[in-house]
Amino acid sequence: MKKWSVSLSILLLLIVGCSGGERSPLETSVYNSENDKIGTAVFTEQPEGVQVKLKIEGLEPGMHGVHIHEFPKCEAPDFKSAGNHFNPLAKEHGLMNSKGAHAGDMPNVEADASGMIDTELMLPEAKLKEDQMSLLRKEGTSIVIHSGPDDGMSQPSGDSGDRVACGKITLNADKDEASDPTEPDKKQENN
Repeated sequence: MKKWSVSLSILLLLIVGCSGGERSPLETSVYNSENDKIGTAVFTEQPEGVQVKLKIEGLEPGMHGVHIHEFPKCEAPDFKSAGNHFNPLAKEHGLMNSKGAHAGDMPNVEADASGMIDTELMLPEAKLKEDQMSLLRKEGTSIVIHSGPDDGMSQPSGDSGDRVACGKITLNADKDEASDPTEPDKKQENN
């Protein structure tokens, strides 16, 4: 009986330990400067880094810089509260910079003629697990979309224009109840 009790205790500890550490995939809502939800970013831990699936609408057609920023704060309308790029290794900015890139630097994304982005990106140095490179360290980070493309070199942020959309990357990010405009409205489908 004592062996069963010890075995059961160990099993419960493993279950609780694993479920409390679940960080991947993590979905966050992305908002524009009017605080309207315009889509989602889904972060998934992979062996080669963190995969980011972006599904956004309502942007100006064309190229946009997208970065991970250091604070989980998205105060509209300018999103300056998100701070600088996520850069725990103190590198220079830019995917084309021999002294870079920031851990939060990603390739530009293109919004189609309707203003929609539906793409996948990779953050090769980032993690979701607890670590110096974790997007969830301390309180978390944020994902920011800019009005123009990142030039891949200019310091400190690629001359990519205004911050036009932002989403908080936190352990509770996927608890957002706002509807996703990029998904069909379930209420309308049932009518």
